[in-house]
This record gives sequence, structure tokens and C-alpha cells, in this order.
Amino acid sequence: MALILSLETSTPVCSVALHDNGSLLGVKEIEVPGAHSERLIGLIDDLLNECQCNKNKLAAVAVSEGPGSYTGLRIGVSTAKGLAFALSIPLIGVSTLKALARGASSKVQPNSKIIALLDARRMEVYREIFDHDLNSIALLDSEVIESTSFAKYLEEGYVLFIGDAVPKVKEVITNDNAVFLEEKISATHIGEIGWTKFQKNEFENLAYFVPNYLKEFKVLKSKKNPLLIS
Repeated sequence: MALILSLETSTPVCSVALHDNGSLLGVKEIEVPGAHSERLIGLIDDLLNECQCNKNKLAAVAVSEGPGSYTGLRIGVSTAKGLAFALSIPLIGVSTLKALARGASSKVQPNSKIIALLDARRMEVYREIFDHDLNSIALLDSEVIESTSFAKYLEEGYVLFIGDAVPKVKEVITNDNAVFLEEKISATHIGEIGWTKFQKNEFENLAYFVPNYLKEFKVLKSKKNPLLIS
């Protein structure tokens, strides 16, 4: 038995899941303002209680490593590191965009592509492109969306777009080969990938592991009072 607790906090969805040898035992998810800071620990406790699992039975904790919300990632990673340290268990970092792509894998067809997207600012997105076997074919980067974006892949066949940036991308890209999915990211997908990494002993260094914010976080000062931070 290898119980893995997974945390996903990179978007407004606050999600926790528990897997045993890769099989889902339970999941808890909410999407309300402030959920990450106010409800994450409670969700973890509720999930473990429902699954009749003691924290001391956990074999590892997996967490979404980004990109995504600065605050959400910071809270999720800090919580995961705290659990891993307190329980002396491995920490597993999982790419947010690969977890998103995993959520689309049941709908992917041979030779089609998956483009995982997270909303940045204005028409910019964080994106990574995967083949139907979830191999990355265009590494994680930021991109400004235009009508010609991803034309190369759309000419080759169906492209599945997934992530919270889908609504704004859908307004710009109108190619018939574009398939827009409404599924949201979930800790269930973090856990599935986490199990694969667990079997390969692909663990993070607790002392040095930090979220992948992709862009440097900028603190904005109030225009009315430069001493205040917004």
C-alpha cells in the first residue's frame, strides 16, 4: 500500500485527493474566495477522515508546482512541504500544465494534441503542448494569444484546449480542429502523475523546492498612498 495525498492550489479551485497505488480513494474540491488559505487544512483533514486514513500512513505528498496563482501556489507548496517534513515522507512536485493535460487524456485521439492553458494577464497565457501520450512537444512558456496561434498544430489535426484560459482563447481561435474542454484542474490528476513519479523515486529536495511561478511576482503599490501595498 502506497497512500499519496495530493494538493492542487494553482487556480481558484482548491482540491485535495488521496490515492492508494494510483487508485483514487477520495477527493475534496471547493471553489470559493480565500479557500486556499482558509480551507485547505480542513479539506485535508476531512478527506483523510472520510477515507479512514491516518496521516502517519501516508507514503508521500504530491503538489502542483506551477505555474499559476502566486498566492495559491505558495500556500499549497508550503502546506505540502510542512506535511512531508513533519511525517518524514517524500515530496513530489507535479507540473500544473501536465496535470491539466492529464485531465484531457481520456478525450484525446491518436495524432491529436493537447494544449494546456492557464490565464495570465490580458491575452497572455501560460501554455504547454503535449502529444496524445502526454509527452511535452512544446515546453512550458508564456504566449500572447492571436488568431494564428497554434496554427501549425491545428493544421495537423484536432487540438484539445484545456484550462482556465480556454474562454478567452475560444474568442480568438475559430479553427474547426480546435476542441475546447470545460474540465477544471483537479488534485486527482496530480495524484495520478504523482504515483508514476513515486514509483520512479522522482522526489523533490525539501530544502530547495519552490513553486514555478514562471514570471517574477510583482508587488503593486497603491497609487494613492505609495506606502500601501495592494
